[in-house]
Amino acid sequence: MEVEEVLALIEEIIEEHKLILHRVRTLDGAINDVSAMLELERAKEDFVPGRFGDQRRALEIWQESIEALDEGLQAHFDREEKGLLTAFEKYGDRMLASALHALLHEHEELRDRLTKSKVEMAELAAGGLSRGVWEGRVWGLRVYVSHTRNLLEAHAKSEQELLLTLRRQLEERKKGKD
Repeated sequence: MEVEEVLALIEEIIEEHKLILHRVRTLDGAINDVSAMLELERAKEDFVPGRFGDQRRALEIWQESIEALDEGLQAHFDREEKGLLTAFEKYGDRMLASALHALLHEHEELRDRLTKSKVEMAELAAGGLSRGVWEGRVWGLRVYVSHTRNLLEAHAKSEQELLLTLRRQLEERKKGKD
C-alpha cells in the first residue's frame, strides 16, 4: 500500500467517523452503513414500555436499526482491521501501531454487544413473556443499547485521533520528499 492509498483510506475512514459523530450529536436519523447507530437512539426514544400502543412496530424499527448498524459496522471494521492496520504498521511509529491494535481489540466487544442486543430483541419480539418481565427486559435493553452507542462514539473519537496523527506524519513525509 502506497502513501497516497493510505491517505485516501484515512480520508475515507475520517469521513465515516465525522458522519457518525455528526449524526449522534444532531440526532439526525438517516440509516446508512455507518450512521445507523443514530437510529438506535431514536428508536429507543420511540419504544417506551407502557407508552403508546404500537410497541411491536417500535421493536421492529429497533431491530431494523440494529441490523443496519451491524452490517455497516462490519464493513467499516473490516476496512480498519485490514487496510488500516497494514498502513499503520508500515507507515506509523510503534506507538501509533500499538494504539491502533488496542482499539481494534474493542471491535470484538462492540460486535459482541450488537449480537447480544439482536438476540435480546429477537426474544422480546417472539412474545411469550409476561408483561412485567417483557417490560423489565425492554428497559434493560434500552440502557444496554444506549451504553453501546456511547461506546461506539468514544471508540470513533479515539480512532479519529490516531488517523489524524498518521495523516499528519504522512503529509510531512510527503513534503520532505518534494
